[in-house]
Amino acid sequence: MIEIYILWGCFYVQLKSVFPLVFSVEHPAAGYRKIFDSVEELNEAIPAEVIGTIPSWLGGSVLRMGPGLFEVGGEPLNHLFDGQALIHKFDLKDGGVTYHRRFLRSDAYVRAMTENRVVITEFGTAAFPDPCKNVFSRFFTYFKGIEVTDNCSVNIYTIGEDFYAVTESNYITKVDPDSLETLKKVDLCKYLSVNGVTAHPHTDTDGTVYNIGNCFGKNMSLAYNIVKIPPAQKDKSEPLEKSKVLVQLPSSERLKPSYIHSFGMTDNYFVFVEQPVKINLFKFLSAWAFTGATYMDCFESNYSMGTWFHLATKDPPDYLNSHRFRTSAFNIFHHINTYEDQGFIVVDLCTWKGHEFVYNYLYLANLRQEWEEVKKAAVNAPQPEVRRYVLPLDVHRVEQGKNLVSLSYTTATAVLHPDGTVWLEPEVLFSGPRLAFEFPQINYSQRSGKKYSFAYGLGLNHFIPDRIVKLNVQSKETLTWQEDECYPSEPMFVAKPGATEEEEEDEGVLLSVVVKPGAQRPAFLLILDAVDLKEIARAEVDAIVPVTLHGMYRHPRTEQNNQDTS
Repeated sequence: MIEIYILWGCFYVQLKSVFPLVFSVEHPAAGYRKIFDSVEELNEAIPAEVIGTIPSWLGGSVLRMGPGLFEVGGEPLNHLFDGQALIHKFDLKDGGVTYHRRFLRSDAYVRAMTENRVVITEFGTAAFPDPCKNVFSRFFTYFKGIEVTDNCSVNIYTIGEDFYAVTESNYITKVDPDSLETLKKVDLCKYLSVNGVTAHPHTDTDGTVYNIGNCFGKNMSLAYNIVKIPPAQKDKSEPLEKSKVLVQLPSSERLKPSYIHSFGMTDNYFVFVEQPVKINLFKFLSAWAFTGATYMDCFESNYSMGTWFHLATKDPPDYLNSHRFRTSAFNIFHHINTYEDQGFIVVDLCTWKGHEFVYNYLYLANLRQEWEEVKKAAVNAPQPEVRRYVLPLDVHRVEQGKNLVSLSYTTATAVLHPDGTVWLEPEVLFSGPRLAFEFPQINYSQRSGKKYSFAYGLGLNHFIPDRIVKLNVQSKETLTWQEDECYPSEPMFVAKPGATEEEEEDEGVLLSVVVKPGAQRPAFLLILDAVDLKEIARAEVDAIVPVTLHGMYRHPRTEQNNQDTS
């Protein structure tokens, strides 16, 4: 059964089938290339033209992070994650909207602007040598050590009462959410034993922040530390000063930790998925120092390890080394949700099949190609699927070779093998050729770590973002919002005040920054009803907005923030 509704020049599609029907959407005008163009910051906020009516209860700010400068000194930056960090803000007040943006004054940005070249190596672009130095000076500069980027373009979240722009290095940057001014660079290594942490922490209702990063463990081998940062302190002291490592998880390879972008958390457990995409530490330390390699140059794939699921308890914190869960190889960047049910842990993930690193396909030269070339490249990339894995907590209650999963609503399996490992097979919740459900969001404040029904994601069509998708993870039904030559960003769910009952999980709105290059006002903040994806309003601005990655909604009254922590 397919129902198509025409709404203000756009459409959304209701699909009722085991797997969603995938529409072949063409982009011959290649307007998507505009989201990878450099822009200038704004001196002050500009007003938006509101079409429709913004709900009276919806105010506050939408804060987004992403790259905004894609070349320095006439030289192009190579990778999607190399662009200099730009912080965006849409303010919603009394039915009106304004838009503002400023570049983060990171060391990477300031020094690049001062010297008119890339001074600090980014994800896929090596620092350009100083033309004033001879080859011997350059050698000793490299030899002094690695200068890690503080280009915090990936996400923004709160620690205590402060707002931080973040990437995946050991540096986070404190910002003013009102003026968008850069306040302070913070080195997490001063507080925690980690080489860096993910840009996707989890936050408890009291404001406690949990995160994970790799570290040096016993005998100089690599490991993973789960860390805890307390909420705002009554004595106004810095929460980071009271942060600590909760538990350490081992790495499957001594000097090659897996790439981590997110992790799972329930009321009682942490779930870490160790994928076959590895960081070659030897290459990182040696090749970087002598030849100027990039982060991307230091990734490699382990063809034989598959994927491991690690489990740890929260209180008391302890690594469960008796639970060894394994499955076939896949890339994982974003967890959707993780919850406990009847002695099992259910883990819903956005996956990419195989061991090849998906970031290999996110070089700007690939993303800026004509549409037919973009499609050809995507055919060779790992294929995306939303998968559900189920981890039994009692791994010895049935004989070997039999399925341990007894949950009636899933086809995912877990089988104990003679070597003590439990082999996992997933249930596929969403799958479409070259169509990814990514950048997932849920009703986080109500459903994080709990059984849930709905996930919202950005639809990537051959890596190009061109739709917003609502997925019912129980029925596998989907709803889709799309508009011709429109390129949305991660949809953020904002709950309607008072919507706390189970049947009201999706009572609220979705907010997404959309770029429509050919329009008179080429970007807008889109407001959708999260129940049916009908458009409620849009706030159009006379400015191109480049691609944004992640962000948060800042509530106007209680300052309790619905953060992107998926």
